[in-house]
Amino acid sequence: MKFTWLGQAGLLIEEKSYKILVDPYLSNSVAKINPKNDRRIPVDERFLQIKPDMLVFTHNHLDHYDPETVQHYLGEDTAVTVLAPRSVWEEVRKHGGNNNYVLFNRHTRWTEGGITFTAVLAAHSDTTPIGVILNREYYITGDTLYNEDIFEDLPEGLKAVFLPINGVGNNMNMTDAADFAKRTGAEKVVPLHWGLFDDLDPADFICENKVIPTIYKEIVL
Repeated sequence: MKFTWLGQAGLLIEEKSYKILVDPYLSNSVAKINPKNDRRIPVDERFLQIKPDMLVFTHNHLDHYDPETVQHYLGEDTAVTVLAPRSVWEEVRKHGGNNNYVLFNRHTRWTEGGITFTAVLAAHSDTTPIGVILNREYYITGDTLYNEDIFEDLPEGLKAVFLPINGVGNNMNMTDAADFAKRTGAEKVVPLHWGLFDDLDPADFICENKVIPTIYKEIVL
């Protein structure tokens, strides 16, 4: 399974010819609401040309579910599977088309493209946030705080966890993210949600098995 970081919390996941986009934010729409969050790294428009088989959203915040980005992937002539918790599901269905909009709340499982997706608890300020686990091996936390209840949802033997480290907007800071990652038992830890709106240095994230991603590049796990 190949992972490419799209910036913020966005990921492109490829399994053979199957393409999945998770929380893609490839616009500057957040800056229209809050100018201090003007994106510091330009959009690489190659990723707007992708024809995904699946879109996965973890919650309804603009840097995760961004209609300005999503319009490039969903339309009247597309047939994409969309996994979304209720807060996003109620909005994303407005794109219409022949897309399969799956209500993907906590404890829901969906299998497609040879991959099993499981929605798990997240502790965030959205009404129905989730994390996502792929094949019981790769865990994308979504935006979340450290919450003891989350660990009840997690399998053993995780190969990697992808998690926020920015410490604002109801996300874990670097200290809590390091402790959280250790509790998951994951072999590799990928810090996300930094560098697009802030001056955070992921080198300050103290975690011995971290893999620092480079935007628009494959994450080598």
